[in-house]
Amino acid sequence: MKKMFFQPLAVILLVVFASLACSSKYPGFDKTESGLYYKLYKVSKDTIKPKVGDWITLDYKLVVKVKSKDSTLLDSKKTSQGSVRLQIPPSDYKGDLYSGMKIMSSGDSAIFIIPADSLFKRTFKQPSRPPFVDSNSVVQFFVHLKLIENPADLMKKEAETLKKYVQTNNITVAPTPSGIYFIETEKGKGLKIDSGLMVKLHFTVSLIDGKQIFSTREQPEPIEFEYGKQFDTKGLEEAVAKMTKGGKAKVVVPSRLAFGEQGRGTLVPAFSTLLYDVEIVDVQSKADNEKAKAEQKKKAEIKVDAAKKAEAGLLQKYLKDNKITTKPTASGLYYIEKVKGTGAQAMAGKKVGVQYTGTLLNGKKFDSSRDRGVKPFEFELGKSQVIKGWDEGIAMMRKGGKAILIVPSSIAYGERDMGDITPYSTLVFDVELVDVK
Repeated sequence: MKKMFFQPLAVILLVVFASLACSSKYPGFDKTESGLYYKLYKVSKDTIKPKVGDWITLDYKLVVKVKSKDSTLLDSKKTSQGSVRLQIPPSDYKGDLYSGMKIMSSGDSAIFIIPADSLFKRTFKQPSRPPFVDSNSVVQFFVHLKLIENPADLMKKEAETLKKYVQTNNITVAPTPSGIYFIETEKGKGLKIDSGLMVKLHFTVSLIDGKQIFSTREQPEPIEFEYGKQFDTKGLEEAVAKMTKGGKAKVVVPSRLAFGEQGRGTLVPAFSTLLYDVEIVDVQSKADNEKAKAEQKKKAEIKVDAAKKAEAGLLQKYLKDNKITTKPTASGLYYIEKVKGTGAQAMAGKKVGVQYTGTLLNGKKFDSSRDRGVKPFEFELGKSQVIKGWDEGIAMMRKGGKAILIVPSSIAYGERDMGDITPYSTLVFDVELVDVK
């Protein structure tokens, strides 16, 4: 298999480069045999250098010259991602960024100067240099190398940790030929899981130290997938094939059948053995699954029709009980003016401030700006920042005006369940337009 090298710096830095004034000399900088200008300004006692294929963790800062002044465009210590972990690839050309990292040791800090054209076209594999970057400019990197990891050492450490885990937890089952440990805790019944079957399952996955990284049990429904199509890790898929409906198992999956030397972001480090706790909720043929879904869809449509009819009936009762004779607008909005405003007209593009109380047709309050203090709720009118009924209704008001907006679900939250606001709920808002900017 062809080895893939990942270059997260290319993705992170691609859009943030600006030009620096370039000269033929860089006072205080040394030059490698490959032609890269560098300055080591902090040198650790460590002497080990990274090689192609090694993983390194580093902090970096990008400094450019803007209008003859230095400007920091990106600093990893000030980003949500933080330190970057990447695998050292073969050099793209003499004097590239990665050749510079090969002269560093853990704990070292350095500055590298690289021509922008070479960086974009050769390292980042772009068809051309971005037009805002001058062809004679250079990019300057400040790099602090925090850690060097050799894949062979990481594999050895994983094997030792896995062996200890098996011994400590008295696991007596032999691993499968691929290397997973499948420990059945409850035997299921029914169809043998094979390609084309639809499987519903719950699972929790943790690192070997017990730290949980994901669980479907925190979701309202189990996950469903078609067996035979890529779903999660190869190790989990192998285990699922050994199970039937109602079955439960614990599975130990070495990294080569999980996320390997790449890991998975900050959650799963490289060469991490994973622990799965799996339960098969249901197994169906594709035909039975489609039939069940069709029945569910039909029931949902019946429920929707009933909810829509109920909404219409409840709205008519509310209008009658409250002696409301106002005609609705074309969208279905009922606008009932209580106090005519004398200030600026609210219109699309204006920022408005509104005090409001929202209730259901049964009078239950679900929200109120007035309960949160004196500051009004602000938004830009006509920009879909609020429900359609509000964009329409507030636009009919002037500053100082007060009104009742009766908003059917079609221009409110529709079929969405918003907690206190159930699907197909007509909403009633008592609003006051206090500001128009």
